[in-house]
Amino acid sequence: MNDFINWDELSELERIKYESNYLRGTLVESLADPITGSLAFADTQLSKFHGMYQQADRDLEKERKRQKLEPAYSFLIRVRVPGGVVSPKQWLQMDWISEEYANHTLKLTTRQAFQLHGVIKTNLKKTIQAMNAELMDTIAACGDVNRNVMCHPNPAESELHAEVADTARRISEHLLPSSTAYHEIWLDQKLIADSKKDVEPLYGDRYLPRKFKIAITIPPYNDSDIFSQDLGFIAIVEKNRIVGYNVIVGGGMGTTFGMPETYPRLAEVIGFCTSEQIIDVAEKVLLVQRDNGNRQNRKLSRLKYTIDRLGIEAFKAELHKYLGYELQESKPFAFTRNGDRLGWKKGVDGKWSLSLFVEGGRVADRNGFNLKSALREAAQHINGQFILTGNQNLVIANVSADEKKKIIEILKKNGVLPGEISGLRQNSIACVALNTCGLAFAEAERYLPSLVTKIESILDQHGLFKEEIVIRMTGCPNGCGRPYLAEIGFVGKSEGHYNLYLGGNFNGTRLNALYKETLTEDEILTELTPIIADYAQGRSDGEKFGDFVIRKQYVKEIIKGSDFRH
Repeated sequence: MNDFINWDELSELERIKYESNYLRGTLVESLADPITGSLAFADTQLSKFHGMYQQADRDLEKERKRQKLEPAYSFLIRVRVPGGVVSPKQWLQMDWISEEYANHTLKLTTRQAFQLHGVIKTNLKKTIQAMNAELMDTIAACGDVNRNVMCHPNPAESELHAEVADTARRISEHLLPSSTAYHEIWLDQKLIADSKKDVEPLYGDRYLPRKFKIAITIPPYNDSDIFSQDLGFIAIVEKNRIVGYNVIVGGGMGTTFGMPETYPRLAEVIGFCTSEQIIDVAEKVLLVQRDNGNRQNRKLSRLKYTIDRLGIEAFKAELHKYLGYELQESKPFAFTRNGDRLGWKKGVDGKWSLSLFVEGGRVADRNGFNLKSALREAAQHINGQFILTGNQNLVIANVSADEKKKIIEILKKNGVLPGEISGLRQNSIACVALNTCGLAFAEAERYLPSLVTKIESILDQHGLFKEEIVIRMTGCPNGCGRPYLAEIGFVGKSEGHYNLYLGGNFNGTRLNALYKETLTEDEILTELTPIIADYAQGRSDGEKFGDFVIRKQYVKEIIKGSDFRH
């Protein structure tokens, strides 16, 4: 143990990381233990760095206790997919894995990644080896490291998509942990017995104080919610060429009820870097956070708190020291929206792309809506790409005119041909929440669709069915579905009760604010009905819902994150 570290002052996870032999811990022994479906406590923390979370089916909790059985443990596994881009072969492999080892569904996440649910401990290694067979992995999909790097998802919306997707991939590869533990434990490569032979040149022996998130976007589309990221790069385009990127830092959505010192925060622009500098800037921002982040209290350990503690100018000065040069002045940009534009679009290269709405990001066959089967068949007939979006949707990209006809035929046959949906529903996001997330206080993914249906009826009465409004729901305040940027946001307080937040804007550049606490469904509808009626009658030409509720002072605008209250 390092005599210079006062472990009593640090969070428990700091010691676990330090003593883990670079993320090995006793994972091999935990996996081999036949007595329990769980991992040892320290190993549950380390397994996050390998892309998985231990969970339990909370729907079965009471019955399992009654039978004196341990919880029904299983694992959530996230797959690292930089920029959300996968080949048809990789899609088919994930489809097969979900049927063979998981709960027969795929979850498309708000970080453009795959998520599997219901993988039991004895199938973990088989699952990861099956991913590896198609050149996919779960390295750094969770844990105190840089997570999946996001980017603008649609090649039909920008001929520069391929460039930012490649940049996302290069940043992701550059910031991966160097430990060989993943390959040893899951892919059966030779174990390194002496940790001194392993090294983490970027992360050190305790990795980051907390998770770290990066995204790239191309204006006018803020489809990756760039201001919610620890680090964001906004592409600056001149004469159809990316000349560089505005750099933004300090975003983050997570909060904790009853802790006003925790809050969501928007990232802020600190300068401009060239395309050649972007990987260096990403690395150095990460290193400043590694060396200055809070390691005592994990609830205050994200980069946003480091910046607010140091001050933005002091943070910039420190970053410039690490870089050895200063960022240039930022350049003008403007966003028009932060959701996905659904439907078919033709790219400048003549290829077609379909942005397909996937409610809650859940790819499954249900009640004649056979989305999973349709996408499986489509993957067998195209030479293009599947691109996961940051809004839980899917782009079937870069297909020919003949392939487009085939896809339409397949979707129609399986009952999923894109039809008319409300502007509210197409801009909805929900986290998984119950029954598997151990942090959830209330439902989200399983409940939001039915609530949207009820709100749709109110909108329809006022001629607003097609009006695009951003609505999001999470089962707890940790912010995985980015609820604090929604025009209408819900955060679960207890089963059947939600805080209602209003006033985010349609381009993702403003936090919302608490309107009412701990509402039931009936109370939610009662509160929203007169506001929607007022919006229908009193909005200005082209005024979006979030801007209207601020102008009419239903809530006050949140200027800085520390002013946010639950």
